[in-house]
Amino acid sequence: MTVSTPSSQPEISLTAKEVLHIRNDFPILDQAVNGHPLAYLDSGATSQKPLSVLESEQEFYEQRNAAVHRGAHWLAVEATDAFEAARGQLAAFIGAGEAEVVWTSNATEALNLLAYSFSNASVGTVAPEAQAFALRPGDELLVTEMEHHANLIPWQELARRTGAVLKYVPITDAGALDMDRAAALLNERTKVFAFSHASNVLGTVNPVAQLVALARRVGALTVLDACQSVPHLPVDVKALGVDFAVFSGHKMLAPTGIGVLYGRSELLDAMPPFLTGGSMITSVSMEQAGYLPAPQRFEAGTQRISQAIALAVAANYLSETGMAKIAGWEAKLGQRLVRGLSALPGIRVLGPEAGVERLGLAAFDVAGVHAHDVGQFLDDRGIAVRVGHHCAQPLHRRLGLTASTRASTYLYNTEAEVDRFLQAVSEVRGYFGVSGVR
Repeated sequence: MTVSTPSSQPEISLTAKEVLHIRNDFPILDQAVNGHPLAYLDSGATSQKPLSVLESEQEFYEQRNAAVHRGAHWLAVEATDAFEAARGQLAAFIGAGEAEVVWTSNATEALNLLAYSFSNASVGTVAPEAQAFALRPGDELLVTEMEHHANLIPWQELARRTGAVLKYVPITDAGALDMDRAAALLNERTKVFAFSHASNVLGTVNPVAQLVALARRVGALTVLDACQSVPHLPVDVKALGVDFAVFSGHKMLAPTGIGVLYGRSELLDAMPPFLTGGSMITSVSMEQAGYLPAPQRFEAGTQRISQAIALAVAANYLSETGMAKIAGWEAKLGQRLVRGLSALPGIRVLGPEAGVERLGLAAFDVAGVHAHDVGQFLDDRGIAVRVGHHCAQPLHRRLGLTASTRASTYLYNTEAEVDRFLQAVSEVRGYFGVSGVR
């Protein structure tokens, strides 16, 4: 009898042939830049869109365009049905209930929605159930040193408005969260713990289950920035156990202008609204208003209808491709990036070393050459990467840098593109005359 071992299990990953087939769905990739085939390695900033997503928005405007939740005519019913069907499809994609998905413009708005809702619970007279979100002087908010500005500044402002204290979990030299410090910082005064699932700079994938367990021990609410995980990894918010999660459509094959706030239904229904106006009310008098339950409670005004529909199409595209296979392929590309960059003289790779789990991205510093110059050098060769502080200035400061260059992959990138990128990076220092710098 043959005993199966982990190493003998079939690998879960896209194949090179499947990736080439996927690329046919992305017409933007089939072009030249500066006389070179485009190698798009900037999906960590924004992803490209498949034809099915592009066509879904056009089809909505050609066949169903009307305001949702506001009309009784045929087009309005069709638009509303498509809009709410998209919510259900997206909820299924992340393992949430349909009423637990709130449409926002992006993840930044979703995080601000939470921060301002908690702020609204902290002032004036609110419903008794909303008192659970109220913050008082001396209460604590906890974030991490690796956060994107979108998951830092809203909490800074919430602390300023309420008198709460903002603290952060530092990172180790290896680019991981200091879990001992996390355990020490989480205490009975901690009301909110907001942290990223995966770092957009380091590629680090954080141990969400452990962090949630630490927060639950002291009764703190957890807010997960899932912008870099939902597009690239299988994510089930119920299995993760987080109270809230946010992500953006444009990083997962969908259009700009659409994002998602997930929240446990009992929490969303208890939270005071952030934006107020039409479509989120039960009744209005000249003196006061009553509000609908979630998710409509947080969706005032005309909604992002075509974008939400397109986001659901994008989620279906990812599901049909297979999130586990996508994650497997990107893990390969991420390791190829790290190993290749680490072998080059004068290159410092940020985040986990080769062999340690990471997303399919790598940020790095070239000794003696500014990141912007590196980016321009690569762009001249048709290779698109991100340069700058990646909306993570405190993290770069911790690493002793002002900027870095980041290559980030997705399901449509090939090993040949990664190798082309590595070859180009190997030529940077010589081109700028700093070959002797270590």
